[in-house]
Amino acid sequence: MQEKFCESCGMPMGETDEMYGTEASGSKSTDYCTHCYDKGEFTNPNITLEEMIEFVANVMVKDFGFSPEDAKEQCDAGLPNLKRWKTA
Repeated sequence: MQEKFCESCGMPMGETDEMYGTEASGSKSTDYCTHCYDKGEFTNPNITLEEMIEFVANVMVKDFGFSPEDAKEQCDAGLPNLKRWKTA
């Protein structure tokens, strides 16, 4: 089974429901994590892609030991391809 990632921040969602956000109906979102999506809406609807890249890169450095350069490089490469940020 392919690992599922949040289509907003790229966080791994795991195999249980606990990391999945909720739709307005209360059902689990199939695309977004609890940090990014709640009750059918983005928790931070005005964040830009650049701000999300900076935020996620900082989490990767602080919580997962990435170097700032590697974290930024991975975010720059991955986040623009996620559903929330794709422009095409």
